[in-house]
Amino acid sequence: MPYVADFVIIILLAFVGFLIASYIRHHKKNIKEALICPLRANCDTVIHSDYSKFFGFSVENLGMFYYGFIALTYGLAIIFPSLYSSFVAYGLLVATILAFMFSIYLTLVQAFILKNWCTWCIISALICLTIFSIAISDSSVLGLLGF
Repeated sequence: MPYVADFVIIILLAFVGFLIASYIRHHKKNIKEALICPLRANCDTVIHSDYSKFFGFSVENLGMFYYGFIALTYGLAIIFPSLYSSFVAYGLLVATILAFMFSIYLTLVQAFILKNWCTWCIISALICLTIFSIAISDSSVLGLLGF
């Protein structure tokens, strides 16, 4: 099994990502005031835009699902190392690559279409980048790809 420390870092990052996505979801559903953005950006414009849904699913719900899936799967891999097969490693890698590509897309939407930034969304994109970097640098995952 790959480095447990890497798995723990990924779990912690996924937990923070889950909290950010649920904070945005809670705010959109329950609070009528503007979302507070730490860097004084305009989060409300971003989270209420037409791009806040993807194939009918809210982006924050997709984020909660992804981060929850990542945290749960890596957590189970630590607890039950025998379950961490090449199939599971490959599935995690695919999910991570897709999430990373999606976060790039959403960041480009903020930059070039909306021309507004959401600090929470940028933090989430950085979390995706970090999870992607750790996952891709994992020697067992690279072995799956033939490197």
